[in-house]
Amino acid sequence: MPAPSDAWSSPFSWRYGSPEMRSLWGERQKHLLWRRVWVALAEAQAELGLVREDQVADLRAHQGEVDLERAAAIEAELQHDLMAELSVYASQCAVGGGVIHLGATSMDIEDNADAMRIADALDQILTRLGELLTVATAQIEALADAPSMAFTHLQPAEPTTMGYRLAQHTQDLLQDLHDLRQMRREIRGKGFKGAVGTSASYKTLLGGGDPAELERRVMSRLGLPAFTVATQVAPRKQELRVLNTLASAGQSLYKLAADLRLLQSPPFGEWAEPFGKKQVGSSAMPFKRNPIHAENIDSLTRHLAALPRVAWDNAAHCYLERTLDDSANRRSILPEAFLILDESLGRATRILKGLRIDARAAGALLDQYGPFAATERVMMELALRGGDRQALHHTIREHSLAAWAALRDGGPNPVIERVCAEPEFLALANKDELRGWLDARGYVGDAPERARRLAQEVRDALEAAQC
Repeated sequence: MPAPSDAWSSPFSWRYGSPEMRSLWGERQKHLLWRRVWVALAEAQAELGLVREDQVADLRAHQGEVDLERAAAIEAELQHDLMAELSVYASQCAVGGGVIHLGATSMDIEDNADAMRIADALDQILTRLGELLTVATAQIEALADAPSMAFTHLQPAEPTTMGYRLAQHTQDLLQDLHDLRQMRREIRGKGFKGAVGTSASYKTLLGGGDPAELERRVMSRLGLPAFTVATQVAPRKQELRVLNTLASAGQSLYKLAADLRLLQSPPFGEWAEPFGKKQVGSSAMPFKRNPIHAENIDSLTRHLAALPRVAWDNAAHCYLERTLDDSANRRSILPEAFLILDESLGRATRILKGLRIDARAAGALLDQYGPFAATERVMMELALRGGDRQALHHTIREHSLAAWAALRDGGPNPVIERVCAEPEFLALANKDELRGWLDARGYVGDAPERARRLAQEVRDALEAAQC
């Protein structure tokens, strides 16, 4: 935690997100990336005879000497953060300072640096998502055969398995993995095209030569392809697409956390997130074991879902060759989006690693509601023996409604006894057969096999990334 202060500080600067992600979006890393871009530009210009090698060597020698305090003091006067850093860097380089930023506009530096940060941040997110999928896969396989009551419309439906339920969430996260990988492959920088994207300044420096060749050399050093065309800025649609992809992954985590919150509530009680020995659930109610990590995921990803709207406006309102009304909010929405997803992935991984399963609670729900679902199997089996499907449905419905009434009155579920005593059914099967069909724990279809198949798909996808 930061030292106490009278000034407000963003919780994303210390509370949420990993230290690695916070560092990536920190001021020092931004200034280091700017310097990296300036050096790459000077190196390419040296190859084309525009600057001297000793000037480039001087820039390299002082590339890591970022002085944030001095840059902030200069920015207070200039009201331009990149020019402030340029002033600091140039003052440190007696030989090469005069060639920094030659031919460039601010966004040639800033937008390429931002694209590099986005690419690095996506790499970190993909690593975190891979860790979550690895844990989820192990849990799917461990729980593939564990029967559980499924609910539709928040009403008891038919049995499923815990592994199959988790596989549904994991399938969404697998799609997010594919989407994030594709987004990472498509990240591009602005390139070096000058004030309005025409590369006029670079063409002048090159004496009418090819600015695209200079751009190619610089971008190769930065490890990024460049957009074919740009204005003063890179197309803001890229950031909209990035935030949409992050928000989509956030939605998957929201659904997982929300379902866990339901399953941790006492009426279900099947799943629970880990709870520390000294953890406090409530300041007023000592007995509480609140699902704070799942609630945190839902709180953060709810905020993440709102950020693409701002990126949409940034892309839509970048009038003509550019406006500056995106600058302030980009300082917030880009790091916050990545930090939210980074934090949420970490919390989800810890939840699934320490997931607490209460088989007795699952069994109680199956005993209470499972026989209703298993009556469908009775209907199928009796129909195969020549029974009238419509008549069977009508009779089972009458017994089920009577059993529901008994449950509402606080009694045990009588549906098994009622079905096993029904003459219409006994004409086609004996009581032992009827009781066997009414055992809901075995009425899970091919859920275990599908859960394991999904786990293998995830494993294959993760292994493919390592090849």
